[in-house]
This record gives sequence, structure tokens and C-alpha cells, in this order.
Amino acid sequence: MNFAIIPAKYAPYLLSVLRIVTGLLFLEHGTGKILNFPPIQELMQKMMGSGLLYFTGMLELVGGALITLGLFTRPVAFVLSGFMAAGYFMAHLPQGFFPLANMGEPAILFCFVFLYLAAAGAGPWSIDRS
Repeated sequence: MNFAIIPAKYAPYLLSVLRIVTGLLFLEHGTGKILNFPPIQELMQKMMGSGLLYFTGMLELVGGALITLGLFTRPVAFVLSGFMAAGYFMAHLPQGFFPLANMGEPAILFCFVFLYLAAAGAGPWSIDRS
């Protein structure tokens, strides 16, 4: 019996959808920090200081754009996975052990989705087409 709700032939396209949605969500973090759209720059500057704000914002802005486009997906996703792991351990874990309580769930999800993209590639709807 085949219990597949979505046929396996759609898996490569859903990989592309996962990459695009993840890239757009990550890109939004960068636009908020660098372009102040949506306006979060003042809040984030109080939390992390302007140097770290611009460094992380540029990684999110450029990395999010590259992931969305599917350009250099594997190396960019690998770097961003490590970036999110470091972000979790630096910013969230000191606030408590449980991700729900320390607000670290998005960092963990980004970390592992990027790790998956580093292994799986960009999918057919990408500039890389891997």
C-alpha cells in the first residue's frame, strides 16, 4: 500500500519551495537589521550593538538573497547553518535550556534547514539547479 499523500515525484519541487520560503524569511531578518524594514533596527541595536547588528544583518541579507535565488546554495547554506548554530549558543542558550523558553526555536529550525539544503542542494527551481 502507498500511503504517500504527496507523490514522490514532487519532492524536488518542494525542496525548491522550502529553499525559497526559508530564504525569504531569512532575508527579512537582514532587511530589518540593515534597511530597517520592517522597523526593528532600534530594538536590535539595543540587544546586540551596532557592530554585531550590521555583521549579522549583512549575512542575513546577502545569504537570504542567495538562498532565495538558489545561487551558491550548498556553500552558503553550510555557512548559514553554522551562523545560526553560533547564534543559538550565543544569544538563546544563555537565556535557558529549553528552546521554547529561550525563544531559540527559529534559530534551531534555520540551522537544520540550512544544513539540509547544504546536503540536498537547491532543487530544480534555482540558478544552481542541483
